[in-house]
Amino acid sequence: MKITAYVPYTGSDHILNTLQELKESDLVAKIILITTDNSLKPNKGHEIFHTDNLFGSKTVDYIANNTKTEYALILTNDDQYSFGQFSLERFCYVADNTNAGMVYSDYNEIKQQVTYPHPVIDYQKGSLRDDFNFGYLLFYRVTAIKDAVERTEKEYKYAGFYNLRLKSSQKHDIIRIPEYLYSAIESDVRKSGEKQFDYVDPKNRDVQLEMESVCTEHLKDIGAYLEPEFNSIKIDNDDDFKVEASVIIPVKNRANTIADAIDSVLLQVTDFKFNLFVVDNYSNDGTTEKIESYVKKDERVIHLTPLRKDLGIGGCWNEAVHHKDCG
Repeated sequence: MKITAYVPYTGSDHILNTLQELKESDLVAKIILITTDNSLKPNKGHEIFHTDNLFGSKTVDYIANNTKTEYALILTNDDQYSFGQFSLERFCYVADNTNAGMVYSDYNEIKQQVTYPHPVIDYQKGSLRDDFNFGYLLFYRVTAIKDAVERTEKEYKYAGFYNLRLKSSQKHDIIRIPEYLYSAIESDVRKSGEKQFDYVDPKNRDVQLEMESVCTEHLKDIGAYLEPEFNSIKIDNDDDFKVEASVIIPVKNRANTIADAIDSVLLQVTDFKFNLFVVDNYSNDGTTEKIESYVKKDERVIHLTPLRKDLGIGGCWNEAVHHKDCG
């Protein structure tokens, strides 16, 4: 048997189907549940690992130090998963024949009993995006994980997996299998508007700072880091700027989140004047009225509605950039 499977665990019953499918595979030697809830106990005899954050260094270190098989199959979200016929065999076959550090594949998403094919893109050597979409299943060569851990000097609370991917890519290929090898069955059925705009959560600033630190270390490792150099900017005193900076928020139909986004800007403490453009691309769910409520009480908020109805997010940004009151 070649695989140790690591499965996020929140105590939900939908995990049982995933565990059963993994148990039925002759390739899976062990299943380990990963949870951030210290009150949860092992499920049906499976080992359980308690961590502060699923994607932190603590999790990566545990996988490196406790995996005795050749490969680690890591699921990255607490959903139900269904594996295609011989899909685990396919992951092993590709990893064996390419010597890849990590393998991933296209997948299906099943929402409200409707299946949506979800192809992903090939990983390009040198890619730095911390939000690159690998899907929900990461198939790692364990020696690549161990090597990455040995070469990592810092501990990351949030960016452990990002660091693992970049460190692994320095010595190993990351290979996409252009086949739909598994399905992710949605368990979070909240409306999309309630899942987005998480950036207003202050904790995500710490997440981004860690991601930047990992990226900087990676660039230094591969000889691609450039020391920042700054030149003073001379501003013509004849120019009369009403504000020193402008913030632009394009929006359409985000009644549940637009107030948080606006508040996150207005609560900034600065020693200079700034304003906020909210470019409302013909919302019809109450977003418009919420924006107007801010316009009435704070002169920094400027509510724009484009004349054209065919603009995407870039066009909405341009509407604000070319406004006479833009900083």
